[in-house]
Amino acid sequence: MRMPIGAIGLCLKVASDGLLRRMWYNTCRSNTVACKRGGEEMNLAGKILLLALGVTAYGQTCLAPNQPQPAKRLLIIGEEKGYRHEAVSHAMATIERLGRETALWTTTIRTDTEALTKNKLEYNAKNLNDFDAVMFYTGGELEMSAEQKAALLSFVHDDGKGFVGVHSATITFTEWPEYGEMIGGYFDEHPWGTFDAPILVEDPAFPGMQQWPKSFLWKDEIYQVKGFSRDQLRVLMRLDASKLDLANPRVHRKDQDFAVTWAKTYGKGRVFYSTLGHVERNWDDPKMQKMYVEAIRWATGLANADATPRPLPAQ
Repeated sequence: MRMPIGAIGLCLKVASDGLLRRMWYNTCRSNTVACKRGGEEMNLAGKILLLALGVTAYGQTCLAPNQPQPAKRLLIIGEEKGYRHEAVSHAMATIERLGRETALWTTTIRTDTEALTKNKLEYNAKNLNDFDAVMFYTGGELEMSAEQKAALLSFVHDDGKGFVGVHSATITFTEWPEYGEMIGGYFDEHPWGTFDAPILVEDPAFPGMQQWPKSFLWKDEIYQVKGFSRDQLRVLMRLDASKLDLANPRVHRKDQDFAVTWAKTYGKGRVFYSTLGHVERNWDDPKMQKMYVEAIRWATGLANADATPRPLPAQ
């Protein structure tokens, strides 16, 4: 294997689960990885050869810096009290699979809100203290106590954790203003239903945006959002208003600013939202899968990016 000039080594995590997937996860500063086994040093090529031969029980301890961090922990909530989206099950299964395949996170899937608390639960059930981020593919007014609502906001705002909202997450808790403040806005009709949406990528440098064309058509149900302000969030994608039927009576935004995907900070935490995800088969598209993988990486602090709010670009 040819190493880049400047010597970028690999720090290997010797573990039975996800070993080969995590080999490329972190890099070290030299071509040689020192492993403790009777004072011997084994170079990178020899280490990889042993792994390829299946000698995973060799048991070396990698001494190089920047050890791969433990996988992040993601809680997905898939409960809906309003309209039922057929894509929810497949979406949650896809996110769980992507976490395993990338070895970046482990996933807990719930279709109720019990885990959204910091109080101890019976039978050692997990609560918010056990997670690094929460993903909502939800809808309606979910059953949560005042303590649970405060805990969810604190989880992001005070603890610096992540929140990822999918599609109908903006039609969730429409009677709870603090939730709207956290996620960035609320559903206000989908004037064009499910259609070939003309989408513009505003920030191709943000994680999960690089794989999309600058301008493209995407068949999905795009929400019109009310209550969002470009003073509070960074729009990553928007609809191309020049290609929309603005005479549609359900179009309410007079500024013609139809955000599709955005990122924002909320206190110490990070929030990502995209209206994409209504169409079930879209979850099999590598471009959308990568968008949500990178969203989770960013929300959990595995990736950094500029989420500074920006005004609507000149049209």
